[in-house]
Amino acid sequence: MNVKMDTHKTAHRMQNNVDVQKGACHTHEHESASIMTEIICHLPYAIFSVAIGLILLSFISYNGIANGAKANAKGLHVLFHSFHFLHIVFATTGCLVTFSRFSKNILFGFIVSLCAALFFCTLSDVVLPYLTGRMFGVHMHFHICFISEIHNIVPFLVVGLLNGLILSNHATVNKSVYSVASHFGHILTSSLASLFYLVGEGFTQWNSYMGLVFVLLIIAVVIPCTFADVIVPVFFARLGKTNEKHQACKY
Repeated sequence: MNVKMDTHKTAHRMQNNVDVQKGACHTHEHESASIMTEIICHLPYAIFSVAIGLILLSFISYNGIANGAKANAKGLHVLFHSFHFLHIVFATTGCLVTFSRFSKNILFGFIVSLCAALFFCTLSDVVLPYLTGRMFGVHMHFHICFISEIHNIVPFLVVGLLNGLILSNHATVNKSVYSVASHFGHILTSSLASLFYLVGEGFTQWNSYMGLVFVLLIIAVVIPCTFADVIVPVFFARLGKTNEKHQACKY
């Protein structure tokens, strides 16, 4: 009788673990998830976001035929900057919210969020689209906003940190909703910034390679955004806790 009860309990626990793993993407419990799991969980956001971006870009390109290539490129350049700056807000906010779930060291969280946002936003919005264009033999213009437009970058960084700090102090029950909205907003703005950079800085014949562009941009968006939103803040939050424990043991 006891053996049957133990077997039943073990099976029940195993089923609960399976249910938790299946629902990991919905609960956004990032503490025990692997990097691959996080990328898979963020993949649908990237697919939908890049798809929406391609729809918008198609309308803009269609309108640009009437306005001329030069006017269209200038408009795309403006749109890139708008969404790149908004991407920085979402990236900074998301990183700080995730960090605050695992560590209360706000100052360290600010530093991690600033560095992660600047690095991964530049990677996904500029570096990877630039390399995508170069893969197709296109002469691309390389433009990093952090170097040439720091006066525009700083206000968006500050607002992102402030927003992340406020959301970090909300009740835990609301954080899941904020997490979903933040992830989608983060990946959507990244997708749009990447697309507008790719076309506005040289790859005007993107529609001839739409399938490959779609796949490459999904990869270019989902990996940096996943690292910025989840992997990096969780890693450094844990690292900070480990260092605190070591310091406490010395005394």
